[in-house]
This record gives sequence, C-alpha cells and structure tokens, in this order.
Amino acid sequence: MGPMRNRPDAARMAAWRALLEAHAAVTDLLERELEQERGLPLSKFEVLLELAEAPGGRMRMLELAQSVLLSKSGLSRLVDRMEEAELVRRERCPSDRRGAFAVITDEGRTLLRSAAPVHLRGIQEHFARHLADDEVRILVDVLGRVNAAARDGGAHRECPGTILETAGTAEPTAGGAGGQVLVGGDDLADGGGDLPIDARELDAEAERLAAEMPVMES
Repeated sequence: MGPMRNRPDAARMAAWRALLEAHAAVTDLLERELEQERGLPLSKFEVLLELAEAPGGRMRMLELAQSVLLSKSGLSRLVDRMEEAELVRRERCPSDRRGAFAVITDEGRTLLRSAAPVHLRGIQEHFARHLADDEVRILVDVLGRVNAAARDGGAHRECPGTILETAGTAEPTAGGAGGQVLVGGDDLADGGGDLPIDARELDAEAERLAAEMPVMES
C-alpha cells in the first residue's frame, strides 16, 4: 500500500461521485413511488418506520432526531404535520418537563403497513437486483468500514442542543434534484442540513486530480 494521501485520486473520486449519484437517484425514485401510490413522502415513511420499530411505538424526540437518516433537518416541523394528520402524537415525558415522546398512532401503523410493500419493492427494483451475492458482501464490508471510521472520527457526534436546533429549523430533504447530488451536512460548521454539490464541480475536480496524479498506484 502506498503512502497516505490527503486527497483522493481520480478513481476514488469517481467512486465517491457514483455513491452520491446512486443515493440521490434511488432515493428520488423511492420518494416518487411512495408519493404516487400511497401519498406518503419518504421522510414521513422513515419516521413511521423508526417509531414502529421502537419499544412501545415511541421515541424521545431527541432519539428520533438521532435515528432518522433522511429527515434529520426540519424533523420537529415534520412531526407537527404528522400529528395534524393523526399519524403520530406527542406525549410529555414524566421525568423531563422539557422532553417529549413521539408516538405512532393506529392510523400511522395502518399507513406504514400499506406503504411498506411499495418501499421494499422499490429497493429491490432500483438497488438490490443489481448486486450479485459477492458484491453485496463487499459493499456491506466497505461501507461498514467507512461508516465506522466516520463515527470514530466524530463526524456524527453532535451535542443534543445542536441536533434539536437543526431538527427544528430546516426543511426536510430526502434526496437531490436536477443535476445536483447531496453531501451529508451534519458535520458542517453551520449545522444545517445537506449541501448540494453540482455534478459538474465533481467532474472538474476529478479532471484536476487525474492531471496531478496517476489514476491508480502501482
């Protein structure tokens, strides 16, 4: 293995871009299918799924903000809208006057059961069927290592106040649009949501890297 780099080579930059584009494209398809067939945004589906899998169908708002993957930003307002639709309800936490639980309702469970087959079908159609068994194992291993290293490096360590402040101020974003892909923004200095990066910027960066260094190390 060669010396440690402080920037990716062109091949790894291409892999990074492919990951972002695949995530944005598949998420967009899953969102569209849920909306069209069940009238349910993907961000609401994710909240319902997290609550349904939690003990008693309830989670503290802080725990919910830390658990969701697609709808961290604007979570408080998202739960407000879901409460108005009677999909969830808020309950006070007896041991913490400032704390509250989000609780899935019977209506929320019914909608989740109706939407789950659409979501699972979409994952199979747009993602899973393209992977051979050996590729699945490799992908899980590689992304697991990346995720573990990012967590160990503090990329997802935020104080509770920052998580709740972010969850209460920005609009929820499930995926990219147009020619943009999304870069996770939990660790940005401004603490706000996802940062859209134009694909052409990544092209220019890859070309610059290719000019500076070999594509692959010997």
